[in-house]
Amino acid sequence: MAGLLLTLVIIFSFQGRVILESPLHMALIAVPLVLQTYLIFAVAYLACKALKLPHDIAAPAAMIGASNFFELAVAVAIALFGPQSPVVLATVVGVLVEVPVMLTLVGTANRTAGWFPPREAPGAGRPPAG
Repeated sequence: MAGLLLTLVIIFSFQGRVILESPLHMALIAVPLVLQTYLIFAVAYLACKALKLPHDIAAPAAMIGASNFFELAVAVAIALFGPQSPVVLATVVGVLVEVPVMLTLVGTANRTAGWFPPREAPGAGRPPAG
């Protein structure tokens, strides 16, 4: 985690001027990412609900589906294009957008846990042995 934070600080030192001078470009990166993340979460979460899966399966499945793995994208972009590349800037904006969005989705999953059936106890539904 420290390495990722250090990487973000270094990238912002290279890209800070670009970020401040082009808020429209930042919005053009951020808005579709936000919409995509919420949409994928909703589709996966509601599909799990329709399949009557328990919440402890549905919530992680939807969160993993909605995740964009920007940490890996940042590392690959830096290695391939260098820290001053616009590609790196796009991945960093992705990280900055994804973290608060995913936190709101965790809150949503926690608030809607009652939508899902409880997990069956091990062995439930089996006839007694003997």
